Amino acid sequence: MLWAVAMPAPALETLAAQHGAEHLSALQIVQTMVEQFGPRVALACSFQKEETVLLDMLLTIDPKAHVFALDTGVLFPETYAAWRATEQRYGITIEAVSGPSLGYQAAANGDKLWETNPNLCCAIRKVEPLTRKLATVDAWIVGIRRDQSMTRAHAQKLAWDESFEIWKAAPLADWCDECVWDYIREHDLPTNALHAQGYSSIGCTYCTKPGSGREGRWAGNEKTECGLHKPA
Repeated sequence: MLWAVAMPAPALETLAAQHGAEHLSALQIVQTMVEQFGPRVALACSFQKEETVLLDMLLTIDPKAHVFALDTGVLFPETYAAWRATEQRYGITIEAVSGPSLGYQAAANGDKLWETNPNLCCAIRKVEPLTRKLATVDAWIVGIRRDQSMTRAHAQKLAWDESFEIWKAAPLADWCDECVWDYIREHDLPTNALHAQGYSSIGCTYCTKPGSGREGRWAGNEKTECGLHKPA
């Protein structure tokens, strides 16, 4: 197995500390994570174009790799369709990670929490479930890119995630939007249909509108992140 020749932890720490990972390609970063952590690394998939690329890379290296998705219960129908299409293409089952039911949330915090207190809504439906999930692995792979927003401008390809106390890899950190689409076209990958409708970034139905970068997320609100990724 690939992880039988894993990079020793000190070497991984050195790679991150000396920014050596910045010279590695996205595929090399993904392979490094698989070699280092094996089944203890997981890809967080939101069925956006970036995860489409990363999932293809990851499953090329390890067809049995661990992939999960946060199912908030209010994802777009197109996102659920992309979820099913992805599982069918690769013959896998993507683990659904969820928080409490919408009914329970409404009873405890009032209706339409995404409007009255979007930060709390994200904490309940995204951050808490993710925290539980990441407690079961040693590293995670994410699709964030530096050009998506100012809060992500200094994202590292490889770093220790202080929030969750595990290793975090962002292999596409230095990719541009067109780089992502080039890979998708080259490998004929299925994508979320919302991208063709002007949605550059896709989240929950009530908090996402069409827009470039992340401008469609929580539009009209000062909120720019759900809390999963802390600014570097």
